[in-house]
Amino acid sequence: MNAVDRLNVLKTYKLYVGGKFPRSESGRVYEVTDSKGKWLANAPLSSRKDARDAVVAARKAFGGWSGATAYNRGQVLYRVAEMLEGRRDQFTREVADAEGLSKSKAAAVVDATIDRWVWYAGWTDKIAQVVGGGNPVAGPFFNLSSPEPTGVVAVLAPQESSFLGLVSVLAPVIATGNTAVVVASEKSPLPALSLAEVLATSDVPGGVVNVLSGRTAEIATPLAAHQDVNAIDLAGADEVLAKELEIAAADNLKRVVRPQPVDYAETPGIDRLTAFLETKTVWHPTGSLGASGSSY
Repeated sequence: MNAVDRLNVLKTYKLYVGGKFPRSESGRVYEVTDSKGKWLANAPLSSRKDARDAVVAARKAFGGWSGATAYNRGQVLYRVAEMLEGRRDQFTREVADAEGLSKSKAAAVVDATIDRWVWYAGWTDKIAQVVGGGNPVAGPFFNLSSPEPTGVVAVLAPQESSFLGLVSVLAPVIATGNTAVVVASEKSPLPALSLAEVLATSDVPGGVVNVLSGRTAEIATPLAAHQDVNAIDLAGADEVLAKELEIAAADNLKRVVRPQPVDYAETPGIDRLTAFLETKTVWHPTGSLGASGSSY
């Protein structure tokens, strides 16, 4: 058979929930097009049931992931960067299609995204020294503060920055020991769904990251109201939707990161690392040693 006679093998994109790749339980899909309106693929149109399943998977994975050492989490994130490096050409094509960029500009975005994973991998075992430590107190006590992960975090990925923006809001969530339910860019979900394939074949345990595609408002509404979601990042919500979701999130006092203009190409700082950390402070009495009265 001549090459010109060969049919293309079109890719079937699926959700990523609990380490597996299900179709939406609703059976629905929607068309994804490039910046010029050319059809690229059919993406799963997630339902409320898919959102609830993703929360269950994230909660199940939380104990093991939050209990891992910070150094180990850093190794896992670095492994994701390694695998992205190996699939650089694929992601360059997908980002170019998704965001209407030239191949060279898309390649620069992919390189920056891989570097962003490495950047957050390096922070996993350092953030505790920045936001925790010993506190000076009056009295015979040790007083120590240490950061702990918040829990299950819903992440609305940025709509326009489908890959660099996505990683910039996802990586700090899992770097600090949380688990995530990600709602991919509604307009350009394919880089996020492909990232899920990388996560599945890396060392990230199933359920730590769950990726949903579809209508942002439809998926985000049940996540904001879900009693087992501890925090939500509204990066991908418009002003009207963000207000509605923030009201729903107040029901169980979720932590909320409001949407704001961000240049994702800039060094991100640690704001999103600390946004999903709780501070635990422990008091412990000191004791006296010997007749001199010295204490430890």
